[in-house]
Amino acid sequence: MNRCLPALLILAACMGQTPATAQGLVRQFPPAAKRAMLEVTQPPYVLLNGQTAQLSPGARIKGPNNLLVLSGGLVGQRVLVNYLRDPQGMIHEVWILNEQEAQEKRSGMETITNFVFGSEADKPKTDNGQTPFDQLPKFPQQ
Repeated sequence: MNRCLPALLILAACMGQTPATAQGLVRQFPPAAKRAMLEVTQPPYVLLNGQTAQLSPGARIKGPNNLLVLSGGLVGQRVLVNYLRDPQGMIHEVWILNEQEAQEKRSGMETITNFVFGSEADKPKTDNGQTPFDQLPKFPQQ
């Protein structure tokens, strides 16, 4: 009886600290990780910022508490994540963000505009590699 009491006290103290520690947890992500809105449509297929993508065969999805989450449990849910791709371009590591992590700035969620402001209209057109042929700048004949 006397031997069990200290062990129970230590166990109770550890159990009491776990939720408090998890609330303030801000994980360190690799510098190459990007931010996106993830929606699992039908595993392993997902929507990443509205674009179709695929999870790699060994993909790991970690929840806000850093525990593994199965992709089947996320079907139909939209969650804010940081992610890494493997060399084949498939999504290999995913971290579902908690509130503190979501406040940090990270590339991948830049807004895309499909309109031109008046101040941008008079800029000369340039080729960004995605410009259609008929919209390329014309050069005078020599």
